[in-house]
Amino acid sequence: MSSQVTHRAPGRASPARATAFLASLLGPTLLASEVRAQDSLTRDSVTEKSVTLDQLTVEGSGVSLTRANPVGLNLSTPSRSASRLGLTPLETPASIDVISGETARIRGQNTVVEAVTQNATGITTIASPGNGNGAFSSRGFAGPNSIQQLYDGTRLFVGAGTVTFPFDTWNVERIEVLRGPASVLYGDGAIGGVVNVVSKKPSFTPIHAARAATGSDGLARLAVDLGGPIGDAVAYRLNVSGNRDGGWTSPNGDFRNLAVSGALLFQLNPDLAVTLSHDLGYQEPARYWGTPLVNGRIVQALRNNNYNVDGSKIIWSDNWTQLKTEWTPSADITIRNTAYRLQSRRHWLDVEQYRFNRGTGLIDRSDYLEIYHSQEQVGNRFDAAFKGNVFGFRNEFAIGFDVNHVDFRHTNNFSSAGGNLVTSVDPFNYDPGLFPANGRASPAYATSTNQASVFAENRLILSDQLSFLTGVRFDAPTLHRRNLATGATFERSFEALSYRFGLVYNPTPDSALYVQYATATDPVGSLISLSQANANFDLSTGEQIEVGAKGLALNGALEWAVAGYRIVKDNLISAVPGQPTLSTQVGQQSSHGVEGALALHLPDGWRIDANLALLHAQYDEFREGSVSYAGNQPIDVPQRVANVWLNWAFARDWEARIGLQNVGRVFSDFSNTAPRPDYTLAHLGLDHQVTPASRLSLRVYNLFDTTYAISGNAVDGIGTNWILGRPRSFEVAYSVAW
Repeated sequence: MSSQVTHRAPGRASPARATAFLASLLGPTLLASEVRAQDSLTRDSVTEKSVTLDQLTVEGSGVSLTRANPVGLNLSTPSRSASRLGLTPLETPASIDVISGETARIRGQNTVVEAVTQNATGITTIASPGNGNGAFSSRGFAGPNSIQQLYDGTRLFVGAGTVTFPFDTWNVERIEVLRGPASVLYGDGAIGGVVNVVSKKPSFTPIHAARAATGSDGLARLAVDLGGPIGDAVAYRLNVSGNRDGGWTSPNGDFRNLAVSGALLFQLNPDLAVTLSHDLGYQEPARYWGTPLVNGRIVQALRNNNYNVDGSKIIWSDNWTQLKTEWTPSADITIRNTAYRLQSRRHWLDVEQYRFNRGTGLIDRSDYLEIYHSQEQVGNRFDAAFKGNVFGFRNEFAIGFDVNHVDFRHTNNFSSAGGNLVTSVDPFNYDPGLFPANGRASPAYATSTNQASVFAENRLILSDQLSFLTGVRFDAPTLHRRNLATGATFERSFEALSYRFGLVYNPTPDSALYVQYATATDPVGSLISLSQANANFDLSTGEQIEVGAKGLALNGALEWAVAGYRIVKDNLISAVPGQPTLSTQVGQQSSHGVEGALALHLPDGWRIDANLALLHAQYDEFREGSVSYAGNQPIDVPQRVANVWLNWAFARDWEARIGLQNVGRVFSDFSNTAPRPDYTLAHLGLDHQVTPASRLSLRVYNLFDTTYAISGNAVDGIGTNWILGRPRSFEVAYSVAW
């Protein structure tokens, strides 16, 4: 069931007035939270099932902006992450999660990481301040070089293992998660899947909404979403969102961030639309790098201690500009072009490794690091889609190219005396100390990367029930690296060909059976920061076979999907024993598993959304010297992931929900001697529709105050420290539309 977006209040608020309003509440430290602005807060919108938004059509134009339904699996919602032909998940031979931004916000998921890991099937996070927001695990493969991240369909190149944008769900229209190899669509670095964050778009329907929140540890959130027409042919959208929190570790556990997103849509004629947008992301995350293990476990008395130094810094700043053009000269031809520029500035100044010393009873601190990233990505993506006939069969075809130029500069203190410093502090009564004056960073290296690719995709509709999909992509990146200290240079070029074949059979209009074969490539580390030591290695290659079924039943009250797969990856990168600065290319890694998801509406206001992923991942061939890791579970890869959300609209204007998340055991080392235990989290939510245009929400995170680790470190097969997830906390939020 779908509905058009409606808004009750005819008045409009200018962007300047909205920004002034935010500033008056939070002053110079304008930091806020999720606000609901996608739709009017009607009396029954408190129930997630009542705010279905399938599609918004721009008035007076032929441009259609696909909207994700806030409930269900969105099997009938067109997605461009798994196909450039705009197919729905029912038409695509792949596993796809389409997560509405409204779903994330109403469940209290304020970050992209929370939205992905608590809603998508089989996705977990291993994020730390070293890799920004973007380290995921999927189908047996982990890290930003194996699970690629996109913003509005554009690939974000990984700089030294780090991606820091986007991070806030307030500006999210939907998040599309494609599981399994996706290099045929987006190039190397996608053997485990793709996470595509799609932003809110300008609308000719007036939009005015805001949200404020407060909670544990001094949490404060504030945000606003404004949009509407500027004349007959121009529409705008402005989102401002920010957060600040005192943090649950002390000291250095506080964080703050600000996200600003603005866009203008120019409807030049019914067939031609141009959108200019700019996004700004500023983050100062908690300077927390983990809690030391004592005899292999977390001591509760140390859980809230932060052993970083005074004056530590982590600052990430991203600016993203896009110019999109879409021309539809006929119903059978669509031409799109996107030009973009991303600029990222990152700074770390802190101590990042902590280890309990059994001999002294102290915490040994090492890796006093200062690092700067300066990254600029400029590129253009063009594609054209055509509908027609081939040998009497209906056919859809897309072809295009993608070009990028990326400049990356790395400044660090890896070779300085301060970078090798080790200090020890008392676990309880300690002076954090300061970063050493002689350990500051100096210019290290700069790279310049040119990437060009061509791609094509085809869907041949053999009958009303059977279709055959093919795709191919050729990538040719070239990297030039210069050592800023010695002047030494090297250059390396790669070539990669990826392809896939898929067959979809629809026994009924609301069900599908499919099989797919796909190939993929992963870079040697982060492509744009490739080191001299790894310059002669080849790209890692992989292939997947997947079979699955999905569909709708009970007049749409039930959506379901199941899939089974096997992935094999060759040419792994391994450190040379005794020579940590050198690497070698060896081995093979594989995974196979099954996944299932369902969304079911039940009588009396009940609804359940659930998914489960079970897999077996292992190193098939992997040796370091005389030591073999064959048969071991890969680092940071859980072999069981489950999510359940249960909703109950128990009274008029009231709804309660509980979310359960289970993540299986993982290991921090190749030898599987440093495990991190499995965990189950429970999150609660209660919403009350105060008036037809306002809502009050209460959320409790980690209800049972479970101690759990999302990532960890190990030395010589012994766990040293874990980065813990947040303890029990609460949040109260008030949303309003006008």
